[in-house]
Amino acid sequence: MRIVIAGAGRGGLSVAIHLQSLGHVVTILDRDAIVTRRAFEENGIVALAGDATDVALLAQAEVGRADAVLAMLHRDADNLAVAMLARRLGALRVMVRMRDPEYRGVYDAAGVHQIISETEVLVGALATAVEHESVRHSMALGNGEAIAFEIEVPEGAWVVGRTVSEVAQQPDFPRSCVIAGMSLDGAVQGARGASMFAVGTQVLLVAARNDVAAAISFLMRLRPSVIAAAS
Repeated sequence: MRIVIAGAGRGGLSVAIHLQSLGHVVTILDRDAIVTRRAFEENGIVALAGDATDVALLAQAEVGRADAVLAMLHRDADNLAVAMLARRLGALRVMVRMRDPEYRGVYDAAGVHQIISETEVLVGALATAVEHESVRHSMALGNGEAIAFEIEVPEGAWVVGRTVSEVAQQPDFPRSCVIAGMSLDGAVQGARGASMFAVGTQVLLVAARNDVAAAISFLMRLRPSVIAAAS
């Protein structure tokens, strides 16, 4: 994919490096000529110095041929300008990093395809980690009403040796919960009906925020024999 990123701060540059490592053709735009030169010299990323809200610079970056344009500048007003100009020039997809939630409606009206809210992502992840110690990683989805999170199956858990199908069919399995993926020893796989839980399996789940606690308790519940032996 051809990707143009407006803003080469820590976040924008990190995204650019990652996307390029995946084989995408990336161009970054930034006002600071030192930053753009360093991005090219140290990471081999095509980088143009200038104002990303300038239609001439966007045209030079060929945003009209881009599969995606990411606006990651420091001000929402600038990101909005980039988004509107990129759409006018023919970019297939426009994404923005939103800092102020008050801009969501404006971005929607401008036809932005995806809005990433730093505040919502951070609050969702931190709140879930604070409330649930067993959660390894988490991310708020949509408007924060759903959470994607990862837990590790402990020794003695009742799900060990059972399949995803068996577990999901239990009457107390939270209805909003979806077992999205499983990983053991670094080998990630999609969760199929016949996929089996083992000690140490890292399970990726998606659930309504109100069902996160129930989902964790359900999957990490110890077998009665383990509880009896410990008492």
